[in-house]
Amino acid sequence: MSRAIVIVLLVLAAAVSSAATVLIINTKASNQPALTEEQRAVREKLFGSGKELPPIKDGQEMRPRW
Repeated sequence: MSRAIVIVLLVLAAAVSSAATVLIINTKASNQPALTEEQRAVREKLFGSGKELPPIKDGQEMRPRW
């Protein structure tokens, strides 16, 4: 075999294996919910409610209070 054929086969094998890895990871990730109810309750207990923050008013700046 020539060197070009070996390089093409290696690149093709790398592409197929990376595509298979992506497909396997995506199927495993889609089966699990983002957070369980228990995790969601603990997060709300620690960080407050799960609601979004109100929008920033005009003229109000986001600076740390040091």
